[in-house]
Amino acid sequence: MVVVLTVLLSFIFLVLGLIHFYWLAGGMWGLEAALPTKENGEKVLNPGQLDTLVVGIGLIVFSLFYLLRGGFVTVSVPMWIFKYGSWIIPILFLLRAVGDFRYVGFFKKIKKTKFGVWDTRLFVPLCLAIALSGLALAVFF
Repeated sequence: MVVVLTVLLSFIFLVLGLIHFYWLAGGMWGLEAALPTKENGEKVLNPGQLDTLVVGIGLIVFSLFYLLRGGFVTVSVPMWIFKYGSWIIPILFLLRAVGDFRYVGFFKKIKKTKFGVWDTRLFVPLCLAIALSGLALAVFF
């Protein structure tokens, strides 16, 4: 089970990172649904290229983290990175699943926008699955 969760998390983070690089390169697929908006359609977030790059790199690093943690890639890394990273990554995604109580997460108030619908159907469940899987690995690793 540990191997399955490790590979799955690594794959999910890789795909999410590649999507961000796709957006950075000018791709538009999925972008409209990925950004929260007010009910009038005004964007709540307007990330620039640097923001998109940082998130993309972060997601790829998370993918590499789980490959390293699972022993699929061997590079000398201080153990404290695994110790803290095993908890920090899933907690970040648990916080994302809970949300900001307005536009994002389980408790969002704005639900009828394109983002709100996708957040409820896909983004929150995915973040929760990432968080629970990561926490399970942190406990059982």
